[in-house]
Amino acid sequence: MTMPVLPPGTDTGPAGATPPRPVHRLPFWVNQRLGLLVLVIGLSALFGVLQPAFLDARLVLFPLVRDVSTLTVVALAQMVVLSVGHMNLAVGRMAAFGALFAGFGYDRLDLPLPLGLLLCLLAGAAIGALTGWIITRTGVSSFVVTLAMDFALLGLVSLLYSALTENAAFTSRPSGLAELRSYSLADICVGPVCGSPVIPQLAQFTVLALVGLGFLYARTRIGRELLLTGANPAAAELSGIPTGRRLILAHTLSGLLAALAGFMAAVGTGTFRASIGDDFMLPSFLGSVLGGTLLTGGVVSVLGALLGTSLVGVIRKGLDLLGVGLESLNIYLGCVLLLALSADRVRTVVAHRKVVRST
Repeated sequence: MTMPVLPPGTDTGPAGATPPRPVHRLPFWVNQRLGLLVLVIGLSALFGVLQPAFLDARLVLFPLVRDVSTLTVVALAQMVVLSVGHMNLAVGRMAAFGALFAGFGYDRLDLPLPLGLLLCLLAGAAIGALTGWIITRTGVSSFVVTLAMDFALLGLVSLLYSALTENAAFTSRPSGLAELRSYSLADICVGPVCGSPVIPQLAQFTVLALVGLGFLYARTRIGRELLLTGANPAAAELSGIPTGRRLILAHTLSGLLAALAGFMAAVGTGTFRASIGDDFMLPSFLGSVLGGTLLTGGVVSVLGALLGTSLVGVIRKGLDLLGVGLESLNIYLGCVLLLALSADRVRTVVAHRKVVRST
C-alpha cells in the first residue's frame, strides 16, 4: 500500500489515526473588509426602505459618493502616518493650507485647473515634509508636533486669507471647475454606453490615490520599509532601513493627500476658504481605523479605508434623512470611533498572543 506523502513536519498523530485536514481560514483583515462591505450594503438597503429618498441618484447618492470620495482621501492621509506608528492631528489644516495655494493660483495668477491642483499638492507635501523633519530632528512625539502645527496653520491660513482676499475666500473659478464639481460618469459616454449618474467625476482623484497607495504598500520596497518602521522602529533601524527618511516620507505623503482632500472639498463647495478641513479630524481616524489600520503601526488596509469611510458616510446621510439632529449624530459617530479603537486594541492583543504561542 502506498502511503500519502505529507509535508515535512506534519503531525500525523497516533499510529493508524487519520491525519487532520488543514483548516484554511481567511486572514482577519479580509474578514473585516467583507464585514464592512456587508454593513455598507445592508445599511444602504435599510435606509432605502425607511426613507425612499435615500436612493435618489442625483439628490442623495451623488453628493454622498462625492463626500465619501473626499473623506476617503482624508482617511488615506491619516493612514500613511499611522503605518509608521505616528498620527497627524493637523490633517484638516494641511488641507486648508493646500487649498489656499490653489485658490490663490486661480484668483491671482490665473492658473488653469491642473496647474492650480499641482500647486496645491506641492504646498501640502512641503508642509507635511516640514512636519516630519521636525519630528525626526527633535524626537518629539508626532502627537505634540502635529497638534502644534494644527494651531500654527490655523492662525497662518486665517491671516493669509484676510490679507489676500476681501471676503475671506477666493471666488475665481477656472475653466473646468464647475464641470468637475457637478458632472458624473453619466456625462462620459462611449457611443451609446454611458457611466453611472451616481459616481462623480471628482472620484477619479480618490481612485488614483487608492491605486497608488495600494501599489506602494503591496509592491514596493519603500512600502514594506514604511510598515516595518511602524511595526518595530528599533529592528528596522538595525536592519539598515533609513527610518528617519521613511518617517519624513510618510508625513510628506500625508500632507500631499490632505491637500488633495482640501482641493476636492473646495471643488465640492465651489469656493476656496479658510474653513476647509475643519471637520476632517474625526473622519480621518474613523475611516482608517475602521478599515483595519492599526494605531500602533505596521498594518494598513487601503481598501478598508474606503469601506470604513463609506460606512460612516452611509450612517451620517441615512440618519440625517431620518431627522436625527447634528448633536445626536456626533454622539453616534463618537461611539463608532470608540468601538473601532477598542477593536484595534483587541486585534493588537490577539496578534501578540499568537506570537507568544508560536514561540
